[in-house]
Amino acid sequence: MPTATTPTEYSPITRRNPSTMWDSTANGHSQISIADAGRMAYLSGQIATVDDGSPLPASVRGQAERIRINLKAALDDLGASVRDIVMLRLYVVNGTTDRFLEAYSAIREMLDGEMPSVTVLGVQSLFTPALQVEIEMTVRVP
Repeated sequence: MPTATTPTEYSPITRRNPSTMWDSTANGHSQISIADAGRMAYLSGQIATVDDGSPLPASVRGQAERIRINLKAALDDLGASVRDIVMLRLYVVNGTTDRFLEAYSAIREMLDGEMPSVTVLGVQSLFTPALQVEIEMTVRVP
């Protein structure tokens, strides 16, 4: 029997983690996210660049922390919060469990206990060799 997160108040996104599937809640995400009808925003992959021209962090975590700033700016621009994130996709160059955890740990801090659906993918490369992480986000616009 599927289980749903029991919200303390109305939420336009329902999180589900069926008992027959792997329990992803221990890793801070849900297997299924159901968004009520409404407007959706699909963000292009965000990378660790900033407008001040500072160099890219070399580490996966450093890049994910910088990307977190871009994701937060996008949420603010949409009038949304982390509760409105439906799906995150993390692309990590030369993906290994350690590199995946390094990238996701920075993003998990941003989520502050919210558990959107998440996919983490290992890729051979991104747009330039300096890029180690790219993150896409789907958001239900409040």
